[in-house]
Amino acid sequence: MLSERGRSPVRAFGFGVPIGALGGLIGLGGAEFRLPVLTGVLGYRPRQAVAVNLAVSLITVTAAAIIRGSTLEWQPVVELLPVAAAMTTGAVVAAYVGIGIVHRLPETGLRRLILVLLVAIGLALIVEAFLPQDGGGLLGQTGPVPLLVAGACGLAIGLVSSLLGVAGGELIIPTLLFLFGADIVTAGTVSLLVSLPTVAVGVGRHARRGTYSNRTDLTATIVPMGVGSIIGAVVGGLLVGLAPDSLLKVLLGIILIVSAARVFRH
Repeated sequence: MLSERGRSPVRAFGFGVPIGALGGLIGLGGAEFRLPVLTGVLGYRPRQAVAVNLAVSLITVTAAAIIRGSTLEWQPVVELLPVAAAMTTGAVVAAYVGIGIVHRLPETGLRRLILVLLVAIGLALIVEAFLPQDGGGLLGQTGPVPLLVAGACGLAIGLVSSLLGVAGGELIIPTLLFLFGADIVTAGTVSLLVSLPTVAVGVGRHARRGTYSNRTDLTATIVPMGVGSIIGAVVGGLLVGLAPDSLLKVLLGIILIVSAARVFRH
């Protein structure tokens, strides 16, 4: 494992680009794949790696929201806003609580928890590859039941976000598709709207606890990896269609499980 001396802006940028491209190919930010790199290659301890990953996620989600917001039709998003608001409320509350859990857990316990969650996300990617893109909406979008379910889903999503430092799109998008009947484009936009305040709360909580007091993390890892991830995501988006989306999800799910097991199993 590398010490702090092994970190550099060039190295962080170099990892950020391909990770962002992998995420862009399947419509995600790639934070799940950053975490094993932060811990296994760049030498961050699990707790600090989660905080750094969350900060990079904030950069990438903000950029994605700006780019997406200037090019999309917002009417379908407006119709889904009550569900998005309920989900965001649950996610923000859970993220606030989750950061406290991250700082209370011993490193060994946090490492094991990260392993379990990354393996679960990897399996979810594999399963999702075989599911139809149009879930039909089991609950619909109006009425008290969808809002209550959206809030409960938000709690789970916010907790995962805070524990892994991810934006949560890998959970938000399938939830919007299969439970609330959103189309894939609208689900991607709403995912950003839910993720942005959730990640911002997590970063704010870490900052108040002094997690980002080492300025080297900002200059050597967070900013260059964030910029690299944005560039990679754009490249990945341009390459969409070169390989079947389902095949990519299966391969990336396997890669995530293997890399997580190698980094976090000890």
